[in-house]
Amino acid sequence: MKYAHSLQNQPPEKWQPLSQHLQNVAKRAADNAAHFQSADWAYLAGLLHDLGKASDAFQAYLLRSNGLDDSEYDSAGQPSTHSGAGAKWALEKYGPLTGRILAYIITGHHAGIPDWVGGAAPGGALINRLEDAAQELQAVRLWAEQFHLPPESPKPPFKMAEREIHLWVRMLYSCMVDADFLDTEHFMNPASFKERRTFPKLQDLIPGFFRGLDAMQAQAVKSEVNSIRAEVRDACENAASHPPGFFSLSVPTGGGKTLSGTAFALRHAACHGQRRIIYVIPYTSIIEQTADVLRHHLGVENVVEHHSNLDPETQAKAARLASENWDAPIIVTTSVQFFESLLGARSSRCRKLHNIANSVVILDEVQLLPPELLEPCTDLLRQLVERYGVTIVLSTATQPSLPNIENVQEIIEASARLPERLRRVVYELPNVLENRSNSWPEVAKELEAYAQVLCVVNTRRDCLELFRCLPPGTVHLSASMCGAHRSQVIESIKAKLRSGAPIRVVSTQLVEAGVDIDFPVVYRALAGLDSIVQSAGRCNREGRQAAGGKVVVFIPPRSAPKGILRKAEDAARVMLASPISLEGSEIYPRYFREFYSRVEGRFPYQTLLVQNARSLEFQFREAAAQFHIIDQAHHSVFVRHGEGDALIETLRRQIRDDMPYGWLLRKLQRFSITLPQGQLNTLLHNGQIEELTTGLFVWNGRYDEITGADIFNEDGILSAKDTVL
Repeated sequence: MKYAHSLQNQPPEKWQPLSQHLQNVAKRAADNAAHFQSADWAYLAGLLHDLGKASDAFQAYLLRSNGLDDSEYDSAGQPSTHSGAGAKWALEKYGPLTGRILAYIITGHHAGIPDWVGGAAPGGALINRLEDAAQELQAVRLWAEQFHLPPESPKPPFKMAEREIHLWVRMLYSCMVDADFLDTEHFMNPASFKERRTFPKLQDLIPGFFRGLDAMQAQAVKSEVNSIRAEVRDACENAASHPPGFFSLSVPTGGGKTLSGTAFALRHAACHGQRRIIYVIPYTSIIEQTADVLRHHLGVENVVEHHSNLDPETQAKAARLASENWDAPIIVTTSVQFFESLLGARSSRCRKLHNIANSVVILDEVQLLPPELLEPCTDLLRQLVERYGVTIVLSTATQPSLPNIENVQEIIEASARLPERLRRVVYELPNVLENRSNSWPEVAKELEAYAQVLCVVNTRRDCLELFRCLPPGTVHLSASMCGAHRSQVIESIKAKLRSGAPIRVVSTQLVEAGVDIDFPVVYRALAGLDSIVQSAGRCNREGRQAAGGKVVVFIPPRSAPKGILRKAEDAARVMLASPISLEGSEIYPRYFREFYSRVEGRFPYQTLLVQNARSLEFQFREAAAQFHIIDQAHHSVFVRHGEGDALIETLRRQIRDDMPYGWLLRKLQRFSITLPQGQLNTLLHNGQIEELTTGLFVWNGRYDEITGADIFNEDGILSAKDTVL
């Protein structure tokens, strides 16, 4: 008898037989892959993944290391591993093409899917692993013969272009890895496995959702806005029967996108047999708000959040387990988590991918996709629609023209005239041809004329300089303040607005999405048209100003910093050189084409994943290491605001005593700011930042309870040339 897993202090007859584990994983993996017609491939991968455990060396290891996780055994550099034998046998049985596909999946099921060449660790590259695996296979060949593998290679489920193969391999990898995790957990940690909820099917949530929506609509005050929201909902439900594919939901702020989009997704999923709804949102601030709305209408227990700012201690165990593989009817996640998983390499990152298949994905604020990453992002979206039964909803008030995405079905017809009917503001746009800039004292003088006013600027330096020109009592809001600090300030802003008290706020663009505040007047420094419209969404949000709120766009003393913000501003200047209406939806595809034409890609998609696809030579790990939705040139720095001080000292002790501190890093997310590499290096050199351990930084300079970290201090550590967004 050969065993896959042992149990602490239990005799071998209580251990899990290897043949049972292989069969269990193969069947579960096949079920996972059936959603994209690849069950036979996943079955083979599952059957072969742990073949090397039949070796005498591994069986002896189980006796020595009773109850330990076998991933420790199967790591690069070990004298013997168990994941190479199945890969080598697949290569022998089915030749280089089928064999290599299975080999990527099998050899990577613990350490992560490998590169073809140049692996991160010695022996980590697949080409090297396959050369080294001959001895592993020889040690188990006789035992392996009991598995009667199909004599013929399985056929690909569809004809794939070069750029489609890498995602299919990752999808298969996901099916097998998740199956392996679950079967191992079921045997070794049955208590944890039992805590995994069996969630209701998505279709079972529909009656309750629509009963609640009907009741809310019936109780709503009769108004033009609520009448329009009802129209939007009707249009969404009517479009739900259309065939799966790309849809756009173009609704201005206040039009009820979240609930109407969910109504579309539920009806559409029921009509076409799709399994779950995945909300993909750019900012964690919007995630919390959206998740709360969905929980209210769909049940707290049915909505699973998955993002870096979530404190595991506030999450139910079942939801925490479901976030590992997205096995829940409603998932709310970030663009970072979604796209970086689709191009991931680690097993924990990729494990969820197969559960994206056959789902409805709502991309909220889609215009915020990084323009430098549009090629891989839009190509992945296209593949999900064309190959994996996914429907994508592009949801925004300013619909972009995304490259490589065609045949988008608009849910709201242009004849509905939503931008015009939901108009809540009157814009005052600058004469960009004259190009007269306003000094900060000039802007401050204008702002002082209003009792309640918000001014949004482009950088932290701009925010601080304008703030200093305004009288005491003005509120400062920027990313120099940690998240916990900003949340406190935003709540105080909302309270003053509700009471009608005077309040002036100067902020960076962090208020442009997901911050539910309502000013009668908003000033916006010249920026991309989408940013201007997002700022306008903080003006007359509830429609209290009968004549419309006032949005003034001005040219600031200096242009936006070089990079994406400058390119967006330049594209806006081109559009504003001619008379335009920001309420007209037709303007935004033109603007985004102008904007995107100025941006260069920053990810070598073709080189790493496409150009050698026919010979199955992929650089999976290198791609995962290079693909980041958020520019990695920025670093988190923990600050001593509120609870952050005590958490930092606890972190210092945990590091000193060589104790685990991952849980602390999650708590400290709310007490951190980000700085670009250049500023970080300067402040490290001048002692205002301390590096506790590699990559973990603490702010030791002054932290002001009004303006946050004093990164623009009077000692001139940062020059006027430096820009911090």
